[in-house]
Amino acid sequence: MDYNSTRDKLIIPEYGRNVQKMAAYLLTIEDREKRTNMAKALVNIMTQLHPDQRDTTDYKRKLWDHLYIISDFRLDVDGPFPAPSPEDRIGKPNRIPYPQEIIKFRPYGKNIAKIIEKATTFEDGPEKDALVKNIANHLKKSYLNWNRDSVNDELITDHLKELSHGKLKLSDDMRLAHTNDLISKPAANTPHHQSTNRRKKYNPKNEKNTNYRDMRNRKKN
Repeated sequence: MDYNSTRDKLIIPEYGRNVQKMAAYLLTIEDREKRTNMAKALVNIMTQLHPDQRDTTDYKRKLWDHLYIISDFRLDVDGPFPAPSPEDRIGKPNRIPYPQEIIKFRPYGKNIAKIIEKATTFEDGPEKDALVKNIANHLKKSYLNWNRDSVNDELITDHLKELSHGKLKLSDDMRLAHTNDLISKPAANTPHHQSTNRRKKYNPKNEKNTNYRDMRNRKKN
């Protein structure tokens, strides 16, 4: 009996053993034109094995690169893309530098700082006041996700002033949203809420007691 342990190791297991056998068969075809046509047909088969990745960048090139890899870089065809070299597979990819950005208040993140910077360019008026209030409410909501025990409008006002370098501030009569309104609660029409209501409405124990009371009342009558 033929076991997988006695077969050749799969070079790229995602394509299976049959694709690897067909790739090995391509190496035995002497006619270059026929070999190229068979390679194109094999690439189309590999496309059908992973249709969910068709929208990825350079998808066709990746398939041809995989075919060259499966054939141990010995496949000589007139493909649409240049064949990769074995050194490209062995070499390590270039290191991606991690962005080193200083976030003054980590509960708010770095994107809110960019929004605040943009808001400072607005001219004074109702539109800017509404924007500043929305930003302050967002700061309060973000802070509540980090710590719900100690937050007040004065703290948020100070943070807004510090993040905007004193260019943005709330008016004295402006009030931020209440904490209970900012903390997310399950909506009344969510599946979880509906299932809870259904469990409350139907209780087999109550139904049993109701049937028993009905039977007792009938006997009395």
